[in-house]
Amino acid sequence: MNYRKVGQSGLKVSELSLGGWTTFGGSVTEKELARQLITSAYEAGINFFDIADIYDKGASEKLMGEMLVPFPRHTLVISSKVFWPMSDDVNDRGLSRKHIMESIDKSLQRIGTDYLDIYFCHRFDPEVPVLETVRAMDDLIHQGKILYWGTSEWTGAQITEAVHLAEKYNLYPPAVEQPHYNLLVRRRFETDVAPAAQKHGMGAVTWSPLASGLLTGKYDDGVPAGTRLADMDWLREDLYKPERIAKVRALKPIADDLGVSRAELAIAWALRHVAVSSVITGATKLAQLQSNLKAADVTLTDDVLGALDTIFEPTAG
Repeated sequence: MNYRKVGQSGLKVSELSLGGWTTFGGSVTEKELARQLITSAYEAGINFFDIADIYDKGASEKLMGEMLVPFPRHTLVISSKVFWPMSDDVNDRGLSRKHIMESIDKSLQRIGTDYLDIYFCHRFDPEVPVLETVRAMDDLIHQGKILYWGTSEWTGAQITEAVHLAEKYNLYPPAVEQPHYNLLVRRRFETDVAPAAQKHGMGAVTWSPLASGLLTGKYDDGVPAGTRLADMDWLREDLYKPERIAKVRALKPIADDLGVSRAELAIAWALRHVAVSSVITGATKLAQLQSNLKAADVTLTDDVLGALDTIFEPTAG
């Protein structure tokens, strides 16, 4: 496993990481399977485990936290997030000081740790002054509850505003952004988010490198029962489109020529971006995890990258 710095910070994360979205606490609830997946990831060198309070309303934090207990805390980089509503209460949502301060304690309790290495603002909150959010994150660092804070799905302008406010008031700025990035969703990260993150010394830990499995080819001939797109209507409506399936089919000959799977190729492609610190992967089976890990060994030539650009236009997404 290779390790990369998170931007200009001193923190290093495994270039492949394991996330909990829709998996741990969702499709993966059996403790023995969860233990097998997380232990295998750790033994393969993964040190970064990404969670969020909203993932199955805390169940992901609880399950992943329990499985991480056996490992020395200093060898782990654990992140969680705050923003989405956790109840019907008017204040139990967003990036207000109240919600942030209350949410961190709940997340720490569910995960079973004294601190988070990274705490992400899971979306931008237009209803809260950015300075209020930046001050709250700065306070959490001073309290020792988090070590770094980050943004997720923020625009370059929103990131820049947060950094400038931190500089003006001598507060800790965000150290990392967590953007959506894959072959089918490129433009926003490559033209807006990555340039801003690099300018301000931030790292990027990207999510959904396989477009919820679409880029693996499992949906080439329809939507099999028991898959994520079969079980999640909103995700199927958003992702499953004929033109995208055609692109994924065209990916197969390139992967075959390299002697790798389409999943391995897609993850390797995301890893190749200079702004990326880690690619967050998901797995519900040990075979999926093992396949994902192989992506770090895939070498992409300029000819291969050019062929991918022809199929998956840089203006996509």
